[in-house]
Amino acid sequence: MNIVLDTNCLIQILPQQAEHRWVYDAILQGNIILFVSTEIILEYEEVINEFYGSDVLGGNVANLLLQLPKTQKRDIYFNWNLIGKDPDDNKYVDLAVATNAELIVTNDGHFKVLKDVDFPKVIFMNLEDFKEYWEERFL
Repeated sequence: MNIVLDTNCLIQILPQQAEHRWVYDAILQGNIILFVSTEIILEYEEVINEFYGSDVLGGNVANLLLQLPKTQKRDIYFNWNLIGKDPDDNKYVDLAVATNAELIVTNDGHFKVLKDVDFPKVIFMNLEDFKEYWEERFL
């Protein structure tokens, strides 16, 4: 399975005791292919450092993710601009389209606009729905 992971979900899956830690563990174990771009990696690093009050944790997580054999870093050459209310979220959509990712995992409500977009079709789901989806397919 290959996904694009929104930063808001990465923050939630990092702690060892997190309810959805299984997602991070599945990425680390290579059971989930994670697509990233330079812009997304930089956001991961910045937000993790801000959220956890660390100057190095975000860089460590970003570097670890980039070093995983199944993480795939891609450049984006076309911007679809499908999310108007928070244009910063478009980097996830653009990456999902460019990589043909199965879905975007996000808890951000701005992505709901994608339900009304016929082309390009981008599937997204929150962490709860992703857990059900994962269990149906792999457990």
